[in-house]
Amino acid sequence: MNQRLGKHSIRLTEPVAILASASVVGKKEGEGPLGLLFDVVGSDDLFGCDTWEAAESDLQRRAVQVTLDKAAVRTEEVSYIFAGDLLGQSIASSFGIAGFDIPLLGVYGACSTCGEALTLGAMSVAGGFAEKVICVTSSHFASAEKEFRFPLGYGNQRPLSATWTVTGSGAFLLGKEAENVRAVIRGMTIGKIVDFGLKDSMNMGACMAPAAVSTLVQHFNDWNSQPEDYDKIITGDLGKVGQKVLFDLLQEKGYDIAERYMDCGLEIYDSKTQDTHSGGSGCGCSAVTLSAYILKQLEEKNWRRVLFVPTGALLSKTSFNEGQSVPGIAHAVVLESVDLH
Repeated sequence: MNQRLGKHSIRLTEPVAILASASVVGKKEGEGPLGLLFDVVGSDDLFGCDTWEAAESDLQRRAVQVTLDKAAVRTEEVSYIFAGDLLGQSIASSFGIAGFDIPLLGVYGACSTCGEALTLGAMSVAGGFAEKVICVTSSHFASAEKEFRFPLGYGNQRPLSATWTVTGSGAFLLGKEAENVRAVIRGMTIGKIVDFGLKDSMNMGACMAPAAVSTLVQHFNDWNSQPEDYDKIITGDLGKVGQKVLFDLLQEKGYDIAERYMDCGLEIYDSKTQDTHSGGSGCGCSAVTLSAYILKQLEEKNWRRVLFVPTGALLSKTSFNEGQSVPGIAHAVVLESVDLH
């Protein structure tokens, strides 16, 4: 049966199950509002490693292992890993999960990578190309600052529009089993690159918001749906600035999502007690929030259907130094509680 829907969406004939998941975070994230929900909270953001990059790899390794342990699944039962991070050539992923000896498909969508990995993983399972897959993404505050901005020792000032890269990794085991399921993936809308010409890498929320608008409008059109069809519409890491841009641009399109909107970057830190300025960001931001908090709400039937829309800023230190703009991208994933089926 044709599972394509509209121009850029997919509605799965049979939903793909999220069998298990895990969240591993750093000390700052553990001190935030969701701290008690994470599976592992590090007391030292180096996680016993010698470098920030090695620490991020360890985040991924731990997240995958905890996920496998929860599901009582052996590595040889997993067909593929879809993995990504923010570092050059995805070294956090390649070094982090090499020891599992599972075929790797590396993905990159900046901070939207969790949505991309879940989309590709669900398509593989739904299409019969895999029995089980793992989707894992990560980020680390210190490694990201070193990669995209300035080493921590430089002590540079951060503007209020800046977001704080989450130190964390989220992993998800997807399959078709009907028992012991956290939630199911019903479908997805794949986003396009959207570039409004903004060049401020310290205001990524504003750079990514137009892409979120593009994907949301396309989703509503393809699925013939409205915002009220979802208990929550959840972006990945737009933060305070990006949230305002999102609302304004959507209202121009005739949509008001304010009453059911949530942003992972605004949930993971306490704006009153933790100095993160505009909120959280990074590949790990939406991933750990999804695993620890969003799936919990679906499991407990507090929410029945949510639209999960991680957002990414597609820049590199090379493109930024050459004066290029910061394009954005967003992918939407429809998540439902099990009792809807």
